[in-house]
Amino acid sequence: MHVYDTITAALADLDSRGYNLDFNLTPEALECKEIDLILMPEEFEIEEIYRFEGMTDPADSSVVYAISSNVGNLKGVLVDGYGVYAENVSPELLNKLKIHHE
Repeated sequence: MHVYDTITAALADLDSRGYNLDFNLTPEALECKEIDLILMPEEFEIEEIYRFEGMTDPADSSVVYAISSNVGNLKGVLVDGYGVYAENVSPELLNKLKIHHE
């Protein structure tokens, strides 16, 4: 497992290893606007996860997910704040992300 001091360092290393797409959360799936793609929870895997604690406020904490998918043989990243996604996503997507928070 890699250890990084900053989110920027994690993203740079992941990018150098082919995780070069940016994913965003939607209520039901992950979306990559760069290539106009939607991945449902069963269509991607979380390969690696990195947590970053806020320096002054724990609410500023973030998580970086390294995502891969057999759909198009893609790799990319999802950057999210702790708990931010919980209110607005489907139970299936929430389950997929929570497995890696425990």
